[in-house]
Amino acid sequence: MKVAAEEPQPKKQKLEETELSENLLFGMGNPLLDICAVVDKDFLDKYGLKANNQILAEEKHKELFDELVKRFSVEYHAGGSTQNSVKVAQWMIQKPYKVATFFGCIGKDKFGEILKKKAEEAHVDARYYEQNEQPTGTCAACITGENSLLGNVLDDAAADPCNSRSLIANLAAANCYDKTKHLDLKENWQLVEKAKVYYIAGFFLTVSPESILKVSTQSSEHNKIFSLNLSAPFISQFYKEPLMKVMPYVDILFGNETEAATFAREQGFETEDIKEIARKAQALPKENSKRPRIVVFTQGQDDTIMATEDKVVSFPVIEIDQSKIVDTNGAGDAFVGGFLSQLVSDKPLEECIRAGHYSANVVIRRSGCTFPEKPDFK
Repeated sequence: MKVAAEEPQPKKQKLEETELSENLLFGMGNPLLDICAVVDKDFLDKYGLKANNQILAEEKHKELFDELVKRFSVEYHAGGSTQNSVKVAQWMIQKPYKVATFFGCIGKDKFGEILKKKAEEAHVDARYYEQNEQPTGTCAACITGENSLLGNVLDDAAADPCNSRSLIANLAAANCYDKTKHLDLKENWQLVEKAKVYYIAGFFLTVSPESILKVSTQSSEHNKIFSLNLSAPFISQFYKEPLMKVMPYVDILFGNETEAATFAREQGFETEDIKEIARKAQALPKENSKRPRIVVFTQGQDDTIMATEDKVVSFPVIEIDQSKIVDTNGAGDAFVGGFLSQLVSDKPLEECIRAGHYSANVVIRRSGCTFPEKPDFK
């Protein structure tokens, strides 16, 4: 009882110390409009889609997105890895609105207009670079009830026993972000300078590494917090050079156990122990020595690992009945969003991780990276 009675007091002090305002959290990445619909098996077969699978769109999927909208009842959500995370952070913060800023590229089209509306509904200050060459990036989430048996036997519990989900991403405009036409503009760069915490998913290294370098070096020079996500094994493998150019400026490195293992192999760490990988990643060369790097690796239902300059600590995740898990695809993005929501308020790292676990626990109970109107985080 003593702990419970004392707990609210430091929280109150922290809130008084850190007055949140607009544009304190900055994210940049690949904005996608998530288009979710319950479809039939014929639709999957027509486009050669498999249940519980994630692919990038090819030429044969060109008509899929329009057909999905015409034939089925669809829901739209502002998506893409970084945008998901800043959206979750803003949801956890609630007010003031627009604490989170987001930059990315979209097309001047109907999907772009919907994406702008959805970002606005999420109270994120999305400042998109709009161009005519490519359409707005989309991610179709095709949900079917055909795969119930598979849903029961899948080890990662990504599928609901009743529903399976096939994801098809078409990056399109997201690949067209232009640093000189957007990030370098005075009014946009002022928003970057206004922020105190920065987050970019590693996926953006495939689009505009020069933009990431500009933001990360600025953050380092002004002793602000720059965070990066390993995002996917292929980033460490095929984008090693741009990744390691940014690494000296990374204050917080996020990733999951698979991404951590690939990163360790590519860096020649010669260990498969995730705590040791976190320790070695933490000790990589760093520009701003005043702010030692922190490494945070999630492991699904297993403990989250955090390495600081002094120690490596494990944090158990919130237990959940496996039958309550609907979709684990947004769990990593949600964890980062929860973490950032407390970081921007200068909360202790342990509290950031607790918020990350809470956000992920909420999101995996729902389809897509979605959440109820208000958090119940205490």
